[in-house]
Amino acid sequence: MTVLNEEQLIQIRRHLHQIPELALQETETHAYLMDVIGKMNQDHLEVKEFPELPTAIMVLVQGSAPVRTIGYRTDIDALPVEEQTGLPYKSTHSGVMHACGHDIHMTVALGVLSYFSEYQPKDNLLFFFQPAEESEAGGKRAYELGLFQGQWKPDEFYGLHDNPELPAGAIGCRMGTLFAGTTEVNIDIEGKGGHAAFPQDANDAVVAAASLIMQVQTIISRSIDPIDSGVITLGKIEAGTIRNVIAGHARIEGTIRGLTQDMILLIDQRLKDICHGIEASFGVKVTLGLNQGGYWPVENNPALTKRFINYMATAPDVNFIETKPAMTGEDFGYLLAKFPGTMFWLGVEDDSQLHSATLTPNEAAIQRGVDAITGFLEFRMNAEEEQA
Repeated sequence: MTVLNEEQLIQIRRHLHQIPELALQETETHAYLMDVIGKMNQDHLEVKEFPELPTAIMVLVQGSAPVRTIGYRTDIDALPVEEQTGLPYKSTHSGVMHACGHDIHMTVALGVLSYFSEYQPKDNLLFFFQPAEESEAGGKRAYELGLFQGQWKPDEFYGLHDNPELPAGAIGCRMGTLFAGTTEVNIDIEGKGGHAAFPQDANDAVVAAASLIMQVQTIISRSIDPIDSGVITLGKIEAGTIRNVIAGHARIEGTIRGLTQDMILLIDQRLKDICHGIEASFGVKVTLGLNQGGYWPVENNPALTKRFINYMATAPDVNFIETKPAMTGEDFGYLLAKFPGTMFWLGVEDDSQLHSATLTPNEAAIQRGVDAITGFLEFRMNAEEEQA
C-alpha cells in the first residue's frame, strides 16, 4: 500500500461508520483498524496490542534521527444513538452510531500514519487508538494500566475533535483550555419520614434538599471569579411517594463543569462545605458523591500550543480559526495532565450538532485534516527543532 489517497480514506471512514461500537466493546473496529494498519509499509512500524485493554492499539513509527517521541491520539468508540441520517452507509449496529464523529477521527489518524509509514519521520511518532472516550474514561484507564512506558511513552501528545460549526477542513484551536472538565454529582439526603399532619415527628428531606439546591446556586455567583468560568447544574431530584407523607429521603443528581482542574476542585470543596452545613442545619445525613474519572479539563500546553497555532495560522493551505472554550467534556484532558500537548478542532461543517442522530460530517474535511497535521508534524520535527 502506498499513502492512502482521499478516495480510499473516504471508503475507510464509511466502513468505520457502519460498525460503531460502545466503550470497551470495540472489537470489530479494532480488527478493521489492525487490517488497515497491517497493509501499510511495515519497514518502520511497530504495532502493539494490550491484553489488559484489548481494543486499544499503539503504533510506533521509528524516526530516522529521533530526539523525541510525538504522540497522536484518536478515539475509537461510538454512542448509544439510533442513527437517523438515511445514508447508504449508515450504522449496521442497531442503537449505536458514530454520532460524535470518531469515525472521522480514526480515518484522519490512519491517513497521517499512512503518510509517515511511507515517508519516515525524523522523530518517533506514537499513534494511540484509544477505546472508551465517551464513557469509561479510556485515556485514564490506559495511563493507570501502565501502557505509556519505555518507547511507548510520548514526550508530547496531540489529538483532534471534529466540529460541525467550523468549515470543512478548518483547524480550530486556542491557548489555554479547549474543553471543560466534568464531574458527576450525586447527593443523598436522609431525614425521617412521617405523616404530613405531624411535621414535628418527622425530618423533611424535601425541605433540606430545597435549601441545599438554593445554596448551591451561590457557588458560581459568589465563590468563583467572574472572569473565570464554571458551571454546576442539578438536573434531577427524586423524593417522596405521595402528597400527604413527609419524605424521609431525597436524591439530587447533577454535573459540574470547569475550565481548569483547580476550578473543579474549588467547586467540589464548596459543595462539600454546603452539604456539611445542611447536615448541621437540618439534622439530616447528607452523602455526597463526586465522580470525575478521567474527564479532566483539556488544558493545552502553552509552549506547544503557541507553536501549533503559529504554524496553522501561517500555513498557506490551512484555514485556521481561533475558537472559544467549550463546556463539553473530553477524556484527552486526563492525558494532557500527564503529558504536555495540544488538542484542536477539525471542522466538518454540518447543520447537526455532535451527539445528534442526524450528524453528517462533510468528508472533504478528512484529506484537509491529514494534510494539515502531517504538515505540522514535519514542521515540528524539522524547522522548529532549535526552538524545542
